[in-house]
Amino acid sequence: MSMLVAGLLIFLGVHATSIVAPAWRNAQVLARGEAVWKGGYALLSLVGFALIVHGYGVARAAPVVLYEPPAFLRHVAWTLMLPVFPLLLASKLPGRISALTKHPMLVAVKLWALAHLLSNGTLASTLLFGSFLAWAVVDRISLKRRPAAPAAGRATTAPSGRFNDAIAIVAGLGLYAAFLGVLHLWLIGVSPR
Repeated sequence: MSMLVAGLLIFLGVHATSIVAPAWRNAQVLARGEAVWKGGYALLSLVGFALIVHGYGVARAAPVVLYEPPAFLRHVAWTLMLPVFPLLLASKLPGRISALTKHPMLVAVKLWALAHLLSNGTLASTLLFGSFLAWAVVDRISLKRRPAAPAAGRATTAPSGRFNDAIAIVAGLGLYAAFLGVLHLWLIGVSPR
């Protein structure tokens, strides 16, 4: 469990820099340069992600059950997951979805985390998905209050296009179907069905 916690602290800590220390983050970008900042950010993120994946796998081998989710919550989770992939794609394809949700990736993370909290009752799942849900909520609140950051750390997006929303929806629903059908089992080792 300690590896999972360490991974969460590193990964979400790096991603919380703009929340807790935006002035420091901006000063580092200016002092060290965008490439150095992005390189360090990416390296720490990868280390944190690897620790999360490995730590969660180890914790799943000897689960500590906190609660047994009722069977119907699996269907609720599937429903909550339906817009997640379209929202993720909309974060890179500017259009009405992106404008309406303002931060589609954060909305996607919140839905993903909530869906998985509802359908998993282990301590490791609660730590993992609860941490991501809390981070996404805090980040969204923080975005309302902080000035825009310099270019480093901001995601690149495709140019605006009239078909971006349709692409996000169709491709996103295709990804959802693929994850529900085979990818979740193949990548995560658990069938969501």
